[in-house]
Amino acid sequence: MRTQRANFIVTTKDKEVMSKKTEDAKAVEKLGKARDAIVSELRKSIVGMDDVIDEMMIAIFARGHCLLVGVPGLAKTLLVSSLAETMSLGFKRIQFTPDLMPSDITGTELLQEDPETHERRFKFQKGPVFTNLLLADEINRTPPKTQAALLEAMQEKRVSSGGEDFKLDEPFFVLATQNPIEQEGTYPLPEAQLDRFLFNINVKYPSKSEELDIMRNVTGDEEPELKEVVDAKTIIEFQRLVRRIPVADHVFEYAAALIRATRPDEPDSPEFVQKLMSWGAGPRASLNLILAGKARAALRGRSHVSTDDVKAVCLPILRHRIIPSFAARSEGMTSDSLIEKLLEEIPANEDLYQEKVV
Repeated sequence: MRTQRANFIVTTKDKEVMSKKTEDAKAVEKLGKARDAIVSELRKSIVGMDDVIDEMMIAIFARGHCLLVGVPGLAKTLLVSSLAETMSLGFKRIQFTPDLMPSDITGTELLQEDPETHERRFKFQKGPVFTNLLLADEINRTPPKTQAALLEAMQEKRVSSGGEDFKLDEPFFVLATQNPIEQEGTYPLPEAQLDRFLFNINVKYPSKSEELDIMRNVTGDEEPELKEVVDAKTIIEFQRLVRRIPVADHVFEYAAALIRATRPDEPDSPEFVQKLMSWGAGPRASLNLILAGKARAALRGRSHVSTDDVKAVCLPILRHRIIPSFAARSEGMTSDSLIEKLLEEIPANEDLYQEKVV
């Protein structure tokens, strides 16, 4: 009887794969240290806002855009400009107003004359969207046509004018703000356009101790000097690294279970979802859960994604993608409270999802 022996010979391809994994593990460790350095620099000008900073950095390294929702005076603009400075990124700010035109964002065609030939031709003058980090202040104060111009650029990463396409700078992020209180004279973003934002981040009031620190720091005459920690090239490399982070099947199963449970017409969705939600999240939410989970893990120096990573990014990903029903609103329930209830209802037990995969 002939006995077969297992082949334990390591091929050149195996060595390359192992070498790549080792390089990625070192790069993940480097990203974790870069994150700590960026947060340390931001602490020089920003007090508190730990969760906001964390979520913004996850979005950046996951190649996503953020919608910041908070009342005026919470240092949202200062945070974004400080983040751009520590990351060596080009930064521009657009104040959205009712009379803002699409060309004020994307750019416009100007008629110019050649001084030698005196020939006239149109030349595209790039708008403020051609930068790395764009702050769209009070995006809901401008008409839908102008909103659509920005959101199209966010999605396509380019601007079309005069039959030509102009690619936006890389990396490119939009951090848009909204005031949740003043709704008069505003143009709320439709759900389809809200879906373009990876995160909807709630910017809350500071605690008492944080507010005291803010008063002490801001009323002095010292201007904090922020150091550059990373540059655009490094950010792009880290973004590619995040995409290579492996995800186990049970994490995919958990993310899918969460998103499918938000849909009231799904037969397996919880009873409270069928009663209290009018609309659930689409497949883009599933993709974003995984991407944001990868970025969160990498920023913490880990080369694998856990169900805890997916659970941690659920609120900012889902709060603008689900619509509470009239019954939920009449009971005083918000998107956040429904998501928290959903996280309690859907278990994050690794063994449970591994059994499903098998």
